[in-house]
Amino acid sequence: MKNLLVVTAVIEVGAGVALLGFPSATVGLLLGPPLHAPPPATLVRSCGAVLLALGFACWLASRDTGKPSARRMVAVMTAYNLSAAAVLGMVGMRAPSVGILLWPAVVLHAATALWCAVRLFKVPLRGPENL
Repeated sequence: MKNLLVVTAVIEVGAGVALLGFPSATVGLLLGPPLHAPPPATLVRSCGAVLLALGFACWLASRDTGKPSARRMVAVMTAYNLSAAAVLGMVGMRAPSVGILLWPAVVLHAATALWCAVRLFKVPLRGPENL
């Protein structure tokens, strides 16, 4: 579980920094057209801050892999990655053109969700306190 949380932390912090520092370029790589207006860029930066916080939470949980908090973090990241893969996948199927990183991002989120789910079911439950 530790490796999963560390890898997730690195990915989410990287995505958060990219969205915070370069919102227009990052959105352009994912969705095609870059942002030009301040309100959407502000929203994208807010999403970057959330990803940064998720990354730090995963990093902290990676140090507590024997505790229920790490298992809960993996459960949260399972839900997040499934949701992100679904949302980005729907955008990709409906948009006339997409950025070069959209489908790799969908695959990355789906693979990470699968990894999280496998880790959740691999670790045996010892009681309700473990989830």
